[in-house]
Amino acid sequence: MMLVDTSIWVQWLRGWDTPQTRMLDTLLDEGNAYLAPVILQELMQGARNESSAHRLRTEFGALPLLKPSVQTHWAAGELYARCRWRGITIRSPHDCLIAALAIEYKTVLLQDDEDFTRLASLSPALVLWQPEGG
Repeated sequence: MMLVDTSIWVQWLRGWDTPQTRMLDTLLDEGNAYLAPVILQELMQGARNESSAHRLRTEFGALPLLKPSVQTHWAAGELYARCRWRGITIRSPHDCLIAALAIEYKTVLLQDDEDFTRLASLSPALVLWQPEGG
């Protein structure tokens, strides 16, 4: 099981060939690619039109979800605050929620977003996928 961030889904939808999108292909083949409700929200926000929104619902509606609890939201808020206290700017509080979910479910996060590197520096429990040799 691996939680896949919006950044990788977008690359995958655009047909990019990166170590992360190749890993995503493997995860999809194995049934191990997981989403979070907030990731679905971010993907849907990027829909260009109704047809695109329908495609997103069709492609992503059946994938397994890691659902947040109230405790997850508390942890996400704390992550954001801890960053702020140290002068670290996280561009999206959604990233804190995604990080908190990965920590809570003890899963690796497949991502390509510098915010997660910053979050992992403050919270060693956040495990980020690294390509072999990377």
